[in-house]
Amino acid sequence: MRNAHATRPLTQLSRPGHRAARFPQPDVPDRAPADVLPADALADAPPELPEVTEPDVIRHFTNLSTLNMSVDTHFYPLGSCTMKYNPKRHERLAGLPGLVDLHPYRDEADLQGMLQILHELQGMLAEISGLPAVSLQPAAGAQGELTALLVAHAYFRDRGEGTQRRKVIFPSSAHGTNPASAALAGFDPVQLKPTKDGLTDLKELAAKVGDDTAVFMITNPNTLGLFERDIEAATQLVHDAGGLVYIDGANMNAILGLARPGDFGGDMMHFNVHKTFTGPHGGGGPGAGPIAVRDFLGPYLPGPVVKKVGGTTQRPEFALDTPSKSIGRVRSHFGNVGILLRGYFYLRTLGASGLREVSERAVLNANYLRKKLEDVLEIPHPAPCMHEFVASASKSKKNRQISAMDVGKRLLDHGVHAPTVYFPLDVPEALMIEPTETESKATLDRFAQIVRDILTEEDAETVRTAPHTTPVRRPDEVKAARNPVLCGVAKGCGTVPVEDVAVSG
Repeated sequence: MRNAHATRPLTQLSRPGHRAARFPQPDVPDRAPADVLPADALADAPPELPEVTEPDVIRHFTNLSTLNMSVDTHFYPLGSCTMKYNPKRHERLAGLPGLVDLHPYRDEADLQGMLQILHELQGMLAEISGLPAVSLQPAAGAQGELTALLVAHAYFRDRGEGTQRRKVIFPSSAHGTNPASAALAGFDPVQLKPTKDGLTDLKELAAKVGDDTAVFMITNPNTLGLFERDIEAATQLVHDAGGLVYIDGANMNAILGLARPGDFGGDMMHFNVHKTFTGPHGGGGPGAGPIAVRDFLGPYLPGPVVKKVGGTTQRPEFALDTPSKSIGRVRSHFGNVGILLRGYFYLRTLGASGLREVSERAVLNANYLRKKLEDVLEIPHPAPCMHEFVASASKSKKNRQISAMDVGKRLLDHGVHAPTVYFPLDVPEALMIEPTETESKATLDRFAQIVRDILTEEDAETVRTAPHTTPVRRPDEVKAARNPVLCGVAKGCGTVPVEDVAVSG
């Protein structure tokens, strides 16, 4: 049972004179603030902070944390966004004092351990991708996409084709960040329609590829959880026209140790370290989206990258280097090192055979769950999937007015996070489900049974009005997106009615 007292706003727990800590009187001469600070830096009055004891503060935030769903507390089958379990061993290693206490402005000679780790990570990502040049700078997958496209832009400009090659082509199953990144990088996005099998239409691709094509962006496996079996033919079409191929690495969970983007025609790709290699993910960050590219694109990578320079008693073994034609920094220092470290330890723990097993189990789990649900949900593309699959609640919507959103909301009452809903857009009432490799058969069986129970629940209205057990019920999602409540009581918002709470996904 929730502690209602502890989840009230801190302003309501405030009592005059209560303190979490009391500081000793300063032993420096007492001086008025105006004698120390400029007048424009002084506030008219002290901030109106709540006055609470330390136990009140701890209980308040601890109780708030129990209201969240996370991979540590619940099954989290969020398709595409890949909420993997974060091994605690790697969390501890990434928090070692010798790593977290380093300052990035120290001399390179004092950073050799960290630089060695980052150099080895660059090498491992190059091997996994089949693309030899790596930058760890980008701070998220979307920034990795944008960075790679800026690299492509610089490459074509160097070849005198900067104004000619304007088009970035992508399938309709692409992540929404693909066309957005293309537009931000100054290209013209061009979308392809899928075949009836949910794959790239080679005929349409051939019709749209030409000497104005800069990049073909494709996710493989694609967003429907299907491996693009004609990927080599597709990349050949683009290469024959002088374009480059970008592989969105969001779904690398399915092919680690099994297939390499560089081997099936990719020229550039990003990794979602915070997804594929189990760094914490969600809540707006943190993230890391390193990119790997072919050797002829290496000179354009953002710097610095880490290079091994030999090492002598007078010279460090590892050094930071800016590529000769670099597009410049896209992130401060060496990138989001905290997440990169977690990815490094994950890779070192598993090794090559372990990575292959990760993908094999992820694919097995997804196909098992797909078969368990195919008689209660439509599976628009029933062929064997990779690490995720897309189902549809269309029949349920038509027969019982239970939508994909309703199913997702009702799952919360059963202690399961909702899968991704209404994406990809090609599938009506879409439910994108990814169990990941770490979930047990018992968890998958329980999830399948819960979905069955929801779809056959006697009172459909109970499903349509779910959730019934969460602190926030069902906010107006359109209002949440357009007019989010971004301030708290302390900023003058007052008490916000539940129906006005803006919660975005």
